[in-house]
Formats: sequence, structure tokens, C-alpha cells
Amino acid sequence: MTPIKNCIVNKDTTKNPIWLMRQAGRYLPEFREIRKKNQDFIKLCLNSNLASEITLQPVKRFGFDGAVIFSDILILPHGLGQTVEFEKGFGPKLGEIDLENIKNVNEIYFTEKVSEVYEAISKTSRDSIMNDKDMIGFVGAPWTILVYMINRSSPKKGLSKDFFQDDFLINRLLVIIEKYLKLHIKKQIEAGAKIIQIFDSWAGLLKDRLPEYIYTPTSNIVEHVKKLGVPVICFPRGIKDYKKFCEIVKPDAINIDYDVDPKKIVNEIKIPIQGGLDPKILLTDKENLKKEVEKYLNIFKDHPYIFNLGHGILPETKIEMVENLIKIVRNFK
Repeated sequence: MTPIKNCIVNKDTTKNPIWLMRQAGRYLPEFREIRKKNQDFIKLCLNSNLASEITLQPVKRFGFDGAVIFSDILILPHGLGQTVEFEKGFGPKLGEIDLENIKNVNEIYFTEKVSEVYEAISKTSRDSIMNDKDMIGFVGAPWTILVYMINRSSPKKGLSKDFFQDDFLINRLLVIIEKYLKLHIKKQIEAGAKIIQIFDSWAGLLKDRLPEYIYTPTSNIVEHVKKLGVPVICFPRGIKDYKKFCEIVKPDAINIDYDVDPKKIVNEIKIPIQGGLDPKILLTDKENLKKEVEKYLNIFKDHPYIFNLGHGILPETKIEMVENLIKIVRNFK
């Protein structure tokens, strides 16, 4: 069995598999070369040849245990007909919501619009380097997709005051989002994804109403993935109570962020754990990196643990620091 899957399914503690969120990205010179010639980010995600090449870049360079498809959680609103653009120095900008248009979207239209994602997964998983690696597909959680679709950009300064004003719109969108997330996951698995990760990037924005917007919608998606026979990892970034989330949502594994105390979490959570290291540690020096990485590896020594970060790898990360990180994890006894 492949390393990450073995850790999740068999609760194996003898090895710590490693992959990194955003491992296919701007810190890699080979990625920057492609990006220079392909300014439109969504178009790049929907170019199956390039998306597959980018997905494999970090696996070929570093020998990670998993390849996470080069895509974006905002492929979903794009597939539903909402305009999605990425502005340099700002991030994603989404167009106005036209609920009537979105309601008229059908499964054939959606699948055709984002089919290159599935083709990229298929191409990547057929590459011989993937024989002993895990192909990881992903989606955004319903709450995070809803936030982007209504807020129309990253809510870095919090949600707008009138975010919850239109109950009808929110409830209607959540039903549509759930339906198409399930389809998007199914198609990724059919194309070759062996693990699915659900990113709830804005889970930390909610102080209340968690059952309504996080627990119930995410549980529905998790249950769907499990029925398709594939392990599912959840990353409810910034959520205050990981233990409660795991008890209610029941993912197969949980990714923790860097604000979480690993000593506390290892005693609270029984399922396999992934991640936790602050990506900024990779911007420091080798000694500090070794100390911080081994801290996590020691804490989770007797617990099924997949090494990853508490958020995506930063663009300014040096290649040699990633090489050092992998050495530390591989040589840990």
C-alpha cells in the first residue's frame, strides 16, 4: 500500500510519509518558468498537460510520498459559471452571483467546464513515478466555497456585515455547492485520485453557527468520499476545537494548523494527524528547522502522523530548506 494511504488506513506509525500543501508552486524555479508564460491562473489549472507537469515537478525533484493535483478550490465556482480571476498582489476576485444562471447549471455543463482537472489527474497518476506514491485530489469545504462566492474575494479582514443577510441565497447556494462538490470529488476519484483532502480555509471565521455551516455540510461531503472508498483528510484551518470537529465530522485523518498545540492534540485525537509546522520555519535556518521538525516527529512518534505544514509552503522558501526538511523526516528514528 502507498505510504500516505497506509498511514491513514492501517494507522501505521513506523514511517512518517511527507507531502506539502502548495508543493507544486512558486518556490520552484521550474514552476516559475511555466507561470511566466501562462499569466491566467484558472486557464493554467485547466490546461491538463501543464497542470500534470506542474503536479509532478516537486515529486520528481524531492521524492515526496504524494502528488497533490495542481488546481484550485475556486475551480468549483468557475464550473458553476461565476467569473474567477486572480489579481497579482490581491488574490482571487469573483464576479457577481447570478443565482438563476447557477441554478440552471447541470452536471454535463459543469463536468465539461472543468474536465481538464480530471484529465490532469489521469495523466499524472499514469506516470511511472507515481507507482509508489499517492495521488491526492482536493476540494474546498462548503463553507469556504460559500464565503468566496458571496464575499467575492478573500475575507482577510473578516466577513462583510451583510454576509448573512440573504438567508435564501445562502441556503440555496449551499445545496448547489454540496451537489457539485460531490460530483467534483467523484470525477477526481474516477480519474485516479487515491486520497481526497477537504480544505476549509476560512473555518476560523465562524465563532458560532458551526453546526449549520461547518459540521453538517462537511460531514455530508466526508460521508460521500467514504462511500466512494477513498480516505478523506479534513483541514478546518483556524477552528478552535479540533477534537469536536473530528467527533462530529468523522474524517479519516485531520490536518492541523500551526496555532494548535501538538502536545494537546495528540492526546485528544485518535485518528491519524497531518501537518502543523509553521511554513515560516522554512524561512529560518537549518538548526531551527531540525529542532522544530523533530519536535513534531517526537510528539507524534507513537501516533499515525503524515508530515506536512500548517498551511501552504511560502513562495520565498529556498529549495535547500525543503531538501533539508525531507532529510530530517526520512532520517528520523
